[in-house]
Amino acid sequence: MSSSGNSSNLTRLNMFAQSPWRVALWSLAFALVLLVSVTGNLIVIWIIVAHKRMRTVTNYFLLNLAVSDACVAALNALVNFVYGARGHWYFSSGYCRFQNFYPVTAVFASVYSMSAIALDRYMAIIHPMKPRLSATATRAVIVCVWMLAACLAFPLCFYSVTEVRPHRTVCYVSWPRRDDDAFIYHLIVAALVYLLPLALMAVVYTRMGLTLWAGGFPGHSSGNSQDHLQAKRKVVKMMLIVVVTFAICWLPYHVYFIVTSFNRKLKRMQSIQQVYLSVLWLSVSCSMYNPIIYCCLNSRFRAGFKRVFRWCPFIHESDSDRLELQMTRFQPTQSSLYTVTRVESDANANPTRRKSSSTSQSRASSRPSLNGGHHGNPSSTAETELGSESLAEH
Repeated sequence: MSSSGNSSNLTRLNMFAQSPWRVALWSLAFALVLLVSVTGNLIVIWIIVAHKRMRTVTNYFLLNLAVSDACVAALNALVNFVYGARGHWYFSSGYCRFQNFYPVTAVFASVYSMSAIALDRYMAIIHPMKPRLSATATRAVIVCVWMLAACLAFPLCFYSVTEVRPHRTVCYVSWPRRDDDAFIYHLIVAALVYLLPLALMAVVYTRMGLTLWAGGFPGHSSGNSQDHLQAKRKVVKMMLIVVVTFAICWLPYHVYFIVTSFNRKLKRMQSIQQVYLSVLWLSVSCSMYNPIIYCCLNSRFRAGFKRVFRWCPFIHESDSDRLELQMTRFQPTQSSLYTVTRVESDANANPTRRKSSSTSQSRASSRPSLNGGHHGNPSSTAETELGSESLAEH
């Protein structure tokens, strides 16, 4: 009877305080997201950073996406859950500013990383003869994306305040014009962080889809064109799943903040807390799906995950898995090295074979070098570059 009375008094003092069983269920749900997201994205980061073969333009953007997702899960998900579940801000005023600022920054960086991947794939498929982004240019794009993201989220940091009320402390954004500014800002965020990049990616992936599945395949006329075609299709399929997952997970989030900014009375409904936690969980859970998608649809990422979890009794790392992440020589280069050895050893024995071998060596040297550069026939650039892309081969 006493515990029931205490619970009733707590509810009257703080209408957003929840019963223990609800807090326990939500705790399990958010703990799952936190564990899978942080672990999965840290493994993705390790796979890309620790293996030279994975350091490609596409993977640099995937690295940026993984860093963003891991930080959102580790730095914001738990704090957001505690505040959403208890309705009381237990942290500092400085972290209140960060809590409102960083999620929008990270989501902006994530979605524009996906947009950059879409544009990079578009250039590789539709315009394979044109030059691609270099590693330096890719890093510059990533830095610019984060700077723009910080500018967009700055108002949330600037206007964030903590307020001590009679029975609880709250953290919120105190806009100068409370009703109008919040509504306009969330409309701008929804347009720049959701509608605009998704519209761009829809156009780009539609064009790539028509090229890969229904139209011609520019830049490829060799006998291996079907292999390259299938490889490019796999990349597009994987990134489409990533984009669609993002769109589904973040749509309720933007709708929630636009609607509650337009009608602030909704925030005073007791049931709105369950709606908020559901929307928050779905949006944060987006950060744990990408590593799962990479592992399921890409053999090199799958090999990396197998290496990390090879201690598990049901995980078997084969020899082919171990070779996936190693920087291997192209076969033409191996033939070239073998030919040079034969030429040196047979130089005095057979001048005719030496001449033939030298010709073979010259032809091989016109093919791609190991560091990703291309020499000789420019028409083979797109195909061989595709072979060096970690996402394109599998």
